[in-house]
Amino acid sequence: MTIEHVELLVEEPSMEAALRRLLPKVLGHLTFEVYPHQCKDELLLRLPQRLRGYSQRRKSDSWFRDHCRIVVVIDRDDENCAELKRRLETMAEDAALATRSNAKGNLYTVANRLAIEELEAWYFGDWEAVRAAYPRVSASVPAQAKYRHPDAIAGGTWEAFERVLQKAGYFSGGLRKVEAARTVAVHMEPSRNASPSFCAFRDALLEMAGA
Repeated sequence: MTIEHVELLVEEPSMEAALRRLLPKVLGHLTFEVYPHQCKDELLLRLPQRLRGYSQRRKSDSWFRDHCRIVVVIDRDDENCAELKRRLETMAEDAALATRSNAKGNLYTVANRLAIEELEAWYFGDWEAVRAAYPRVSASVPAQAKYRHPDAIAGGTWEAFERVLQKAGYFSGGLRKVEAARTVAVHMEPSRNASPSFCAFRDALLEMAGA
């Protein structure tokens, strides 16, 4: 069975902007669509209905059932990682959709992935891409203790990213998240990212592309 298309449900426009530039580097020949929401709460509110819709579509559309996958990407923020992942898994199970986590090697429809703690951690994971987008930022940022582990940056990842860029003279009026996403993602190389949550996301997509 060959996967041909991936649909991604994400929580905000900045993630959509990043993924539209990044996904062709990971998915290769696969087609994809990204559906953004205005915030995490909206995605979580609408997700059960969206998943039920996909479940109904699987029953009536054999191409979709056999050749498509759904990926849900959401920021962990300050929530418990395991509890948030369990909540997403339960929503899929309630819609009668097998997930990558519970399929145990069998076919699945949904892969749930967390950005820990936010999209901006993935930028810290590929600082070469950030420097290509914003050349005045310091090359030493990844060596600093507070930024060394992208998924463990304390005090809010996007706030930390904003501070670093402002120190270099960018975004004096505040980080424009969609603009930054577009500008950084075009330079990102999936194979070199140091963020574990990005690597988990990337590897799930590579698995689909190679299925």
